[in-house]
Amino acid sequence: MNRKFRKFSNDIHLWLGLLSGFVLFVVCFSGTIYTFHKEVNEFFNKEKYVVNASGRQLSADVLAAGLENGEFKVSHLLIPAGSERSWIFTLKTKTEAGGKTQGGGKRQQLLVNPYTAQTLGSTDSKTNDFFDVMMKLHRWLLIDQANGRIVVGISTIIFVLLLISGIILWIPRRWRYWKAAFTVMFSGKWKRINHDLHNTLGFYTFLLLMVMALTGLCWSFEWYRNGMSTVLGDKVFKQRNEKVQPSVYIPGSAQISFSQAIAIADQALPFHGNLSVAAPADSAGSYSISKTREGFFAVSMPDKVIIDSYSGKVLKIEKFAEKKFLHQVAAAIRPLHTGEIFGLFSKIIYFLVCLVATSLPVTGTIIWVNKLRKAPKKKKSV
Repeated sequence: MNRKFRKFSNDIHLWLGLLSGFVLFVVCFSGTIYTFHKEVNEFFNKEKYVVNASGRQLSADVLAAGLENGEFKVSHLLIPAGSERSWIFTLKTKTEAGGKTQGGGKRQQLLVNPYTAQTLGSTDSKTNDFFDVMMKLHRWLLIDQANGRIVVGISTIIFVLLLISGIILWIPRRWRYWKAAFTVMFSGKWKRINHDLHNTLGFYTFLLLMVMALTGLCWSFEWYRNGMSTVLGDKVFKQRNEKVQPSVYIPGSAQISFSQAIAIADQALPFHGNLSVAAPADSAGSYSISKTREGFFAVSMPDKVIIDSYSGKVLKIEKFAEKKFLHQVAAAIRPLHTGEIFGLFSKIIYFLVCLVATSLPVTGTIIWVNKLRKAPKKKKSV
């Protein structure tokens, strides 16, 4: 490799690392903590999320009827695959607009025992508040969102450049050094160990860190998100504002119930998994039901079915496995960034990789300080 190019890569890696090191440390550290936010929250709030599976589960209609009143209406229902898990109901206030009943205003999420219909409490908790702070720290550094996203976005772009320059610097200069490039010499002095931890662990985590960085930019810059959508041929985050196909109103008919819609969805998607049921938003709305597989190494991407809320007809079935590869990538940007793409297995891998990412600014700074201390000694000896 050309010496000038290597020196240029080294200078880029050094000064960009020093410029963005603190922000990258904070972003990676908060991302590491946030990785298992769901599992930790449920562990510290077992009395809400875990129930005694005795008897037969009540129907979704019975449970919803016990929660709804003149002010609140169930707008969403989450049914976990496990039999010992509570169900989560999202309630919204009813508002009348143009003769249609719509969900709007206040919103609350309640956990319910599906065997006894007992309300176990809301999803609000101290652990949730803590992880909410970690999420805001990760995405916009706890400052105002507009400026925070830009700072994090620019730092992420720098991180991509650091990864590329780092992999260039990792390439050994001679063949005899290749073996050493893949190992950490724990028998050496602490300076050598620190150098190997930065160099070798950076190499092993390069690909996943690049995936995290490139997907993370979708939250920071709209122009990047639009460009990614163009490249992949499908809109990134389209589920946020995706319009559901309307139902055909049948005069004198009532909309089908939660239980009926769930039964139809189970026939259309005949596998055991987590159910996410979105009720019709108004009198012309349809049921939108998503289903994801459960397991240590299960793909977490949902299959979706849209159901006419009057006739019960299946209007659309969207299976993740049947999408084009690039469309799958567009749909999976979020789980690719958070590590949820392959369930608990990938989250464990991402957690370890995030730990390495958090350590890189620290070990890199130590290498730089050691070189600064070494330089005057060389001059003295000369």
